[in-house]
Parts: sequence; structure tokens; C-alpha cells
Amino acid sequence: MNELRQVTALLLKDRRDVLLSILFGFIAGIAAVGLFAASGYLISQAALSVPIYTLTIVIALVKLLGFTRAFSRYGERYFSHRATFNMLSRIRINYFKKLQQKSPSEINHLRTGDVMSRMVNDVESLQTYFLRVFYPPIVLVLIFLSTILFTSYFSIYIALVLVSGLLVTSLLLPLSLYIFRKKNNSSSQRKRSDLNAQVGEVLFGLRDLQIHQQLNDRKEKIKHIRKDYHALQEKEQLSKLAHNSMHGFFSLFTAWTVLLVGGALVSMDQLNPVFLAMFMLITLTVFENTTAMTDFSDHLKENKESANRIFDEQTNYMPQSKVKLDHPIQTIRFEQVNFTYSNEDRAVLEDISFEINPGTKTAIVGASGSGKSTILQLLLQLEHPDKGAIYINNFNAKDIAEESIWNNTNVLLQDQYFQTGTIKDNLRLGDMEQDNEMQEVLNKVGLEYLTLNDELEERAMNLSGGERQRLAIARILPKKASLWLLDEPTVSLDAENANNIMKLFKKRAENASMIIISHQLTGLESMDQILVMEDGKLIEVGDYQTLMQNRGLFYEMKQVESNLI
Repeated sequence: MNELRQVTALLLKDRRDVLLSILFGFIAGIAAVGLFAASGYLISQAALSVPIYTLTIVIALVKLLGFTRAFSRYGERYFSHRATFNMLSRIRINYFKKLQQKSPSEINHLRTGDVMSRMVNDVESLQTYFLRVFYPPIVLVLIFLSTILFTSYFSIYIALVLVSGLLVTSLLLPLSLYIFRKKNNSSSQRKRSDLNAQVGEVLFGLRDLQIHQQLNDRKEKIKHIRKDYHALQEKEQLSKLAHNSMHGFFSLFTAWTVLLVGGALVSMDQLNPVFLAMFMLITLTVFENTTAMTDFSDHLKENKESANRIFDEQTNYMPQSKVKLDHPIQTIRFEQVNFTYSNEDRAVLEDISFEINPGTKTAIVGASGSGKSTILQLLLQLEHPDKGAIYINNFNAKDIAEESIWNNTNVLLQDQYFQTGTIKDNLRLGDMEQDNEMQEVLNKVGLEYLTLNDELEERAMNLSGGERQRLAIARILPKKASLWLLDEPTVSLDAENANNIMKLFKKRAENASMIIISHQLTGLESMDQILVMEDGKLIEVGDYQTLMQNRGLFYEMKQVESNLI
């Protein structure tokens, strides 16, 4: 229930709306009880030919109660729904902020369909928390207490019958259904989430599934999951129908019991017969308020599961005050840095120590999986070291605001984001606003044949790998930054385009520090220093000439590359 407490905390930020909802709900409910009580009394008195002024007063009271009920019901709906919408908004924002706090490796372990299911379906499921779980029991108890106090003034026996009916319909039945659902452990929400995740995987991997002729197998798997999902839904609906039928039976049984007890009291001259119709209508009316409890256990179970999934394995969002860099990034220093990705046992980086001075050009080389790209992610605060420390301008990187680092950095990672829309829309993510500036940078990277109004499909799949690479480069070129982080900037390019791009980088970052990740060893002669990685360890550090003279790992890698060429 801890997750539901968090939902309640977000809800109670609108205490005024919550209290007004309860107040108007109580007034509407008790007005309905009073309306039918007065109507029953009016019917009985009219049959006895009482004075006209007595009937006039009762008729006026009935009209007043009817107006009060309608007005209060509107107020209850208005304030309760406003509180609910505000709560859902806070939950979505809170969930998104928690996702922001996760590192890319943690996010990559989440399935896209499952994340969307949590953000959309599970959050939408929580709209019933206030309206069906939090609010109805409070209003119901207030209405019943008032009704029972009123009824006990005339007959303690009829009041006891009402209390018994309340306990059965509003406590025992919902509790029994909740225990039954919990025992069967059936959850259509988890199955729905699994279905969404499977559909998402098919959509993202449609091309590869078709090529490898696995699409039909995935379709069959989705059909089975959908069939199980529908079966669970049918089972839940049948149990809900059975519960509603039992609720209706006990409500009517209570009404008949009130009639029998009232009739017995009238026959023994212990109750004025004029009140019998009043008690009968009070019973029928007050048990209408218990219908909200018929689905209480369903909504409680659904809300609990949704809250568990939304707040599952996520730390609370706690904004922290961090240092902002007032000057460009100058010195960078790694001191005994160790790092291991979550859900992995193998260390990616072990005891990494090096220093980068202002305006220098550094290359990090090594085989795939040696930890090169992880160093950039640590610098960008996308990941955080397990041990050791990273210093930027003599500040510990963990104490620096991430935005402050990103503002001073020009970044090209291997996985680039492209939004569906025009090329112009995507170039606007960089420091460009003018059309002529955008077209000029396209020309520089060899994409002069593209126009700013050309449409890009999702993830720019209508472009080749090299075109996507050059478009990503065009997006970062205009930005003036003191640190350039380039991860395999020419991996998808031919030799001519790669040479042109590297010249552009050197020109744009002439006075800035630059770190290039590369598995290619050509063109590194001009680098100020080269870091050679192997299995997460820093094996060698030095300039090109020094490393070649040492005849160590870099020399061996260079020889292998030369033989392959």
C-alpha cells in the first residue's frame, strides 16, 4: 500500500477540492435520503386527510431538498473531477521525472511498450482512485451515520437492521471479492502491459522479423497473449456481475426486513404507522449510495497494481542543488574510476585515471566493448561512477548541474534521435534558426541535395546510415562549445566524406578540447594524446609517435589494421 500512499499524497495537494467534494457528496446523499423520507411521510399524511398547511410545508420541503440534491451533486462532480485531473497530471509529471533520473542503461532495460502502458493505461486507471476508492467510503459512512441516528430516534430495531445491511453490502461483500481476486492472482493489467510490449517490439522490429521470416511466429504469440487477456477480462467481469447481483439481493432483503420489522412494530403499537412508508423509502434510497462499493474491491486492486507499476523500482524525484559552471570546460580529470552497468556482473571500467588539458585533442581507441563510449556517458552525467571521481574544472562532476555540462558540450553519440517531421524540424534541435544557415550546414556535410522541407520518417529510416550520420553532424556543427565529444563520428561514412567531416571538426573545434572515440587508427597522428583501452582498463597513454615507439598494444593494433587494409 506504500505506492497508494504516494498517490494519496499527490491527491491531497488539492485538499480544498477534496474536502469540497466530500462535503457536497454528503449533502447530495443526505438530501436524497431526506427527499424520499419527506415523500414517504407526505404520502402517508395525505392519506389521513391532514390540514392543507401541513401538506404545503412538506411539499415545499420536498422541492427544497430536490433543488439542494441537484446543486450539491453538480458541485461534488465538479470538485472531485478537478482534483482527479490534477492528481493524474502530477502522477504523469512525477513518473516522467523519475524516468529522467534513470541512466540510459536502466532505461534500455525497460520495454518501450511497457513504459507507454504505464504512462498511459496505468495512469488512466488511477483516475478511479479518488472517485471509486478514496471518496465513496467516507461519504457513505457520513450518510449512514446521519441516517441511522435519525432512524434510531423513532426505532432502534429498524436502525439495527440498517446497520446490518450496511455491514454486509459495504464491508463483507467487497472484502470477500477482494480476497477472492487476490487468491486467484488474476491481473488483466499485467497481461495488457505484456500485450502492448509485444506489439511495440513487432512494430520496431518489423523489417528484421520479415527478413528472418519470424513475423508469423510473433503474430501467433500476440494472439495467444490477447486470448489470455480477453479470458482474464471475461473472468473479472463475471465475478463483478456476481458481486453486483449479490449486492442487489442483500439491499432488497434489507428493505423487506425493514418492512417486516416496521409492520410488527406497528401491530404492537410501538411505531406510528405514518412513518412506515418513510422508513421504506429511506432504506431504498440510502442503499443506492452503497452501489459505489460494489466495485470498490475491483478498483482498489486495479489502483494498487497500477500504483505499484508506476512507482516500481524508482527513486523519488528529489531536486538537488548543484554547482553551475560559470566558465567554459577546461580541465577534465578521471581518478580511479570504476563502473559497472546495472544488471551486469562484468565491470566496464576498472581504475581509469587520465587528464585532459584545455584545448587538447584526445582519441580513445580500443576494441568493441572495451569501455570507450562509457567514458563519454560518464562525462555527460548519463551514468555515474561506482568508485572513484571525475573532476571538471576542479569540481566533482556529481556536484555539477547536468545542464551546465551539456550547455558547454557539443555531443555526437552513436545513437542519434530524429523526430518525425521535416529536416528543418530536426536541425532546429541545434543552435540554428535561419533557413540559410541550415542549408549552408547541409551543404558542408555533403547533403546539398536535401531540402529543409524534405520529410523524415520515424527515426529517419528513409535516409541511409551515412545520411543519418551526416545529418546528426550538421545538427551539432554550428554550436560553439568548449568541449567536443564525438563517438565514432565517421563510422558510417566513406573515406572521402569521412575526411571532409574530420576537417570540419578540426576547424570548428580549433580552440576547444575534443575527445574522439574511434576503432579506426588512421588520422590519429595529429592527436595530442591517445588513450588505449582493453577490457575496461587503460593500457597505454601517449601521443601517436610515443605509442608507436613503445611497440605496445597500440602498435599491435596498428599492425593488424595495416595488414587488413
